[in-house]
Amino acid sequence: MCSLSRQTVRRNWSLYAGSFVALAVGVFLLGLAATATAATIAYHGPASASIAVTTLGGDGTPPERVTVPLSDADVSGLQTVLSMVGTLCGFITIFVIASTFAFAVASRRRELGLLRLIGATPRQIRRMVLGEALVVALAASLAGAFFAQFATPLLLRKASYTELAPVKLEPASPWVPLAIAVGAGLLVAMLGARSAARRAARVAPVDALREAALEPPRIGPVRIVFGVVFLAGAIAMLTLIRPSSGEGAVPLAMFTPMVLVIALTLLAPLVVPPVARLWAVPVVAWTQASGRLARSNVLAAPRRSASLAAPILAISAIAGSMVLSLSFAADSAEATIRDAVRAPIVVTGAPPADAPGVKAVDAGLPVQLVRVAADYAELEDAEGIDPAIASQTRDLRVLSGDLGKLSGNTVAVSKEMSGFEGYRVGDEVSVVFLDRAAVELRVVAVVKDAFGVNPSFLIPLDVARQHSPGTQVERSFVLPADGTDPAELVHRIPGAELATGWEADQAVGVRKGNQLGLVMLLGPAALYSAIAIANTLLMGSLQRRQEFVTSRLLGATPAQIRRMVLWESALVGAVALSLGTAITVAVGILIRHAMTAGVADVPVTVPWGVLLGIGALCLTLAVGSALAPTTYILRRSQPAAAVES
Repeated sequence: MCSLSRQTVRRNWSLYAGSFVALAVGVFLLGLAATATAATIAYHGPASASIAVTTLGGDGTPPERVTVPLSDADVSGLQTVLSMVGTLCGFITIFVIASTFAFAVASRRRELGLLRLIGATPRQIRRMVLGEALVVALAASLAGAFFAQFATPLLLRKASYTELAPVKLEPASPWVPLAIAVGAGLLVAMLGARSAARRAARVAPVDALREAALEPPRIGPVRIVFGVVFLAGAIAMLTLIRPSSGEGAVPLAMFTPMVLVIALTLLAPLVVPPVARLWAVPVVAWTQASGRLARSNVLAAPRRSASLAAPILAISAIAGSMVLSLSFAADSAEATIRDAVRAPIVVTGAPPADAPGVKAVDAGLPVQLVRVAADYAELEDAEGIDPAIASQTRDLRVLSGDLGKLSGNTVAVSKEMSGFEGYRVGDEVSVVFLDRAAVELRVVAVVKDAFGVNPSFLIPLDVARQHSPGTQVERSFVLPADGTDPAELVHRIPGAELATGWEADQAVGVRKGNQLGLVMLLGPAALYSAIAIANTLLMGSLQRRQEFVTSRLLGATPAQIRRMVLWESALVGAVALSLGTAITVAVGILIRHAMTAGVADVPVTVPWGVLLGIGALCLTLAVGSALAPTTYILRRSQPAAAVES
């Protein structure tokens, strides 16, 4: 069977070329993420850039000595992004490989039927298809790992000294991460080809006698059951995207589209035809014959159409949901910052102590501390405040407790931190300041969240000064004296600006950070998806040579065939983009509600240019990748080739 699998791949290279390229790129991206992650794990900053603490232990967990990196040596941001890139690339890889192998099996029904006719058992057919997948996967995985090794130093140079990794990263030993990437590529290929192998084993011997490559009219009950299960899981995940989800709403908005894409792909033979009929109505009315043929081809082969639409559906749904979620997150952050600042003036640093026309100055002192839990320790941002003044300059609405008791070794925590860690008024929070002083802070209040204005921990100003004596004030909120015009006071204080301008700058910073994360996350996935779309459509067109030549024999002109392929690929792309848009809209509506609950006058920023660009690029790739091989085939084939064996 191994020899037969190798010969089959060599003979049907055009079917498997797309799978090879798609898997090689997928392993390349996975290998790049793995080697870069290994570099972040191998990085050890100077001793002064970390602090060693002992966890509390408890519930069977013994205390443990751990080292916590400080902010200027923290590469956890890059590790998080790389893990998400690996997850996205792994998902798209298995998705594309499953689609391409399903298409390959559908294109070889007569060949598989002939093998069954001469005595091949279903088990042998299944082993042959899995062997073909292994041959392609082994070559593609090794090629992807080879190129990942050479690209790793370039990635680390680009990632060093950025917000995600504010240190210089050097390549680590590549053998383990590349072995993981190769193993993941092989596993992904075998998982993706498994369903295609089972489908190939069910091909009947009578299919060898068929001239038309018609698909069975129904899909199996197992596929329907799994499709419904994934759909139910996606609906359950959608219901969790609500205000009480906190920061968990964004990860849900990122991963829910993946589950929806899987569900719609499994149920595609049931979903594609009705959506295609709707899109075909204007096409048929406008084009007549070519549009009717395109509609018939899409409806007659829903599985093939689903395989061609799969990569378009995946990237449009995932990319659209992420773009919309991050845009709405920035809108929410902008409104939250605006509502949280009550002072009309913001000063960079601390204003002069004798500045005329000033009623009160909220010069909070930023500090960092290590929060120690039972089995881990984490670096947190805190701020030393004067609660009497800070309550006037910013929104410190108390949800429980009394902020007036913030003195001595006490702390006020945000609502989100209280929800995540279960802190209540009267609880003790074990912390270690950067001067190595271990302190127990008693919770005296739980205050409203105000991201970008208030950190999760607020401590007394004198405690902050005691443990961070050399720290400088970064920004101050200023209340003008009664009768003083804030616009005039701004000109008297160095580094001062109106709060509206400062809030706008903060919103711009949030959007820039989101854009960087979006490029890091979607850049590799979008590039890979574009290659997958082109490969899948190229494979689909290259396998239709006999169909095109027969159409020429019946009197169709090359221009008519090209128009048919144009509308057929456009229909497939429109169906995929419609389903992707539906997913994007559903996730967008829920994530906006979750993020804006309780915040007034939240702006609505929909990045239409990016969303329309994603759709236009997918549609252009779909049409271009189908027309290019069609034109090539028509130029090199004559109608007489239809009677050749």
